[in-house]
Amino acid sequence: VISLRAFIHPSHYGRICPIDTSEGINVGLIGSLAIHARIGIQEEQIVPARYRQEFLTIEWEQVHLRSIFPFQYFSIGASLIPFIEHNDANRALMSSNMQRQAVPLSRSEKCIVGTGLERQVARDSGVAAIAEHGGKIIYTDTDKIIFSGNGYTRRIPLVMYQRSNKNTCMQQKSQVHQGKCIKKGQILADGAATVGGELALGKNVLVAYMPWEGYNFEDA
Repeated sequence: VISLRAFIHPSHYGRICPIDTSEGINVGLIGSLAIHARIGIQEEQIVPARYRQEFLTIEWEQVHLRSIFPFQYFSIGASLIPFIEHNDANRALMSSNMQRQAVPLSRSEKCIVGTGLERQVARDSGVAAIAEHGGKIIYTDTDKIIFSGNGYTRRIPLVMYQRSNKNTCMQQKSQVHQGKCIKKGQILADGAATVGGELALGKNVLVAYMPWEGYNFEDA
C-alpha cells in the first residue's frame, strides 16, 4: 500500500520534480527540487514578479505561478532526458536516477541528441575551469594553467587523478594552448564528465529496433 504522501500534489508544481524520486519503498517520499526552485532561510513577504512584460515588486500572495519555461517543473536529472514527454514515467524515473550512477570515462563523447541544458549543467557543476576574465595563456601543462589579463598574472591549478567520494577518478584536462587569447567565461579545462564544456556521461550508441510479431521497443 502506497502512502498518500507519495502521490504528486498540485502544490509541487514548479517546486518538486514529479519524475525524479527514489525507487523502492521510498518512491515519492524522497524528491528533488525543480530546476528553478530554491530554498530560502526566511520567507520573503515581497517578491519580484513579471506582469505584462514588466517586472514589479508585489506581495507573494498575489503571485500565481505560470509556465514560462518548458523544464521549470522538472529536476536537473529529468531535464536532461530527451523527449521526456514521450517517455513512460517509470522509464524516466529510472533514467534520472541512473545518471547519478554514471562512471566518468577516459574518453567521453558529447550527446548527439540532447535537451540543450548540457552546457549549463556542466558550468553549474563546477567541475570545469572557467576564465573569470579575458586574457592570454602564458603557460599550460597537465597540472596548471597560467594566463595574464587585467594587469596581473593568475595561476589555475588543475585536478589530477583525485579520488571522489564514490571512489571514481576526478581529473581536469586543459582545453587551451600557450599563446592563445581567451574571453571571459571561456572553458579553460574540462572535468571528468564534460567535453567541450558540455556534460558527457558516456558514449553515443546507435540502436535500431525492428517490430516483430507485434513486439516493439516497449518490449525490449
